[in-house]
Amino acid sequence: MERTVETISGDTPGIEHRFSVLRFRGASADAPTAYLQAALHGNELPGVAALHYLIPMVEAAERDGRLLGAVTVVPYANPIGSAQHHFGEHMGRFSLGSRVNFNRDFPLLPRPDPSLLPGDDAPVFAEKRLKARLVALSLGHDLVLDLHCDDEALPYIYAPRQVWPGMQDLAAALGCEAVIIWDETSDGAFEEAAIAPYLGLSPEEARWERRAISTVELRGRRDVSPELGQRDAAGLYRFLVGRGVIRDAAVDGPARFEGPAVPLDHVEMAYAPAGGAILYHVEPGDRVRAGDPLASILTAPGEAGGAVIVTAPQDGLILTRRAHRLTRAGDDLLKLLGTKRSATAKSGALED
Repeated sequence: MERTVETISGDTPGIEHRFSVLRFRGASADAPTAYLQAALHGNELPGVAALHYLIPMVEAAERDGRLLGAVTVVPYANPIGSAQHHFGEHMGRFSLGSRVNFNRDFPLLPRPDPSLLPGDDAPVFAEKRLKARLVALSLGHDLVLDLHCDDEALPYIYAPRQVWPGMQDLAAALGCEAVIIWDETSDGAFEEAAIAPYLGLSPEEARWERRAISTVELRGRRDVSPELGQRDAAGLYRFLVGRGVIRDAAVDGPARFEGPAVPLDHVEMAYAPAGGAILYHVEPGDRVRAGDPLASILTAPGEAGGAVIVTAPQDGLILTRRAHRLTRAGDDLLKLLGTKRSATAKSGALED
């Protein structure tokens, strides 16, 4: 294993941001290569726990000559977001300087050429230079996994249409309970930046059958423990073995993925119609019918008419819900995977 430290100059004198990159050398030039990163949203840590247990497994494979494809791992991908605390609360999703989501506005390259990316001397915010550096690190890898989590959620993945259903092995290896398939967005998430350079290539050059590119949602933000970290690491390792990155005869291939795989426009975002305390009637994993109550918003507790009921717009599976219990009018409450296109579907990301 080779460990290097990447440095991003800060926006003001005397400030630098650093993060570690671990590189493992594969024994075969023909084997698939993999890039894994975690904590792009600085307060989403299940991926960090998973990589903590995966790294020694990859290191052992490298030492034993069983690592066929090169592997690059970035355990803490966002030193800027990881350092953001405000009045004791960790604020890792949005940049406090620009108010931009750390998983938006990545550079979308027309071809896999790192010379097209801004350098560290570019006159742009440090977060933009960090995003360019992460894209550069991921370029050229066949398997690119960005490990995230939701607030409270089932394990699930996002899959670009170009690599689905070829990514069923990833969903099965991680025990995912759902897959969201997307065609295109305009928000520039890291996943979109990872696939963009290959969209203009011929199918033979793009080699879609060899690729896996995904935002992996490892349950919720509080789901960080040795047991879950080990389970997720085992799933990632099983996936790498199945794809031929690692040789390990003791590891069975992933089981068949049996969960729902729905287009992005089938996701119903339930919003709070008013502010107040949230009483959820459902939790991730529940199946609901149209009209079923999802949550009560207590606007005037104990008074007649003091609770506003949010109901399911269609049949489906409850995928996520928010962790907070005091909402503002217009806040997201939960994601429901519907059986048909949402009447309120729109292009772009589901959430800010």
